[in-house]
Amino acid sequence: MSNAIKIHRHPLSGHCHRVELFAALTGINYETIDVDLANGAHKQEPFLSLNPAGLVPVIEDADTVVADSNAILVYLARKYAPEWIPADILEEAQVHKFLAFAAGELASGPAAARLITVFGAPLDAERAQAVSDRAFTYLETYLNGKEWLVGARPTIADVAFYSYAAHAPEGNVSLEAYPNIRALLARIEALSGFVAMPVTKVGLAAE
Repeated sequence: MSNAIKIHRHPLSGHCHRVELFAALTGINYETIDVDLANGAHKQEPFLSLNPAGLVPVIEDADTVVADSNAILVYLARKYAPEWIPADILEEAQVHKFLAFAAGELASGPAAARLITVFGAPLDAERAQAVSDRAFTYLETYLNGKEWLVGARPTIADVAFYSYAAHAPEGNVSLEAYPNIRALLARIEALSGFVAMPVTKVGLAAE
């Protein structure tokens, strides 16, 4: 797999999963390299030479290194699967809005709730639940009459949304009240090439 993109990841990280999911959905040749977060490999060399911030995921595409899951999605789509970013300017702006949503409300809501239960992170569970409720209530209404977050076909916005939304129940954030969200998740799971992130209740001290 000498021509494969290398994805440095932790298999239980939603940030990492969205990168692997996109590569799988688009047929990008890739290999995964697990980073031993439990023993702090992400805070040591050689990983720090790839990403001085000490965070997964990171990809290597030949001599190009890209960190941050949403930045990686943009890079991969622009280079290998441009149909996943709308050509329409307004729709592209909406995609970036949802990438910001993934980095904001999703990260501090369902992702944070999952960090507490799965990884034992010392975060505020009540706040994470409240943020999750607001975020999912907004999205449930937004998705009325829509099949995808932006436009008439899946985009990187849907990929960025999927992992932490689908695994929200692991953080005790129920999806029962959000049929539109559950329908969107099911549509993503039905796409050719879909790969799942493991479901677990056993984790690490930190993601």
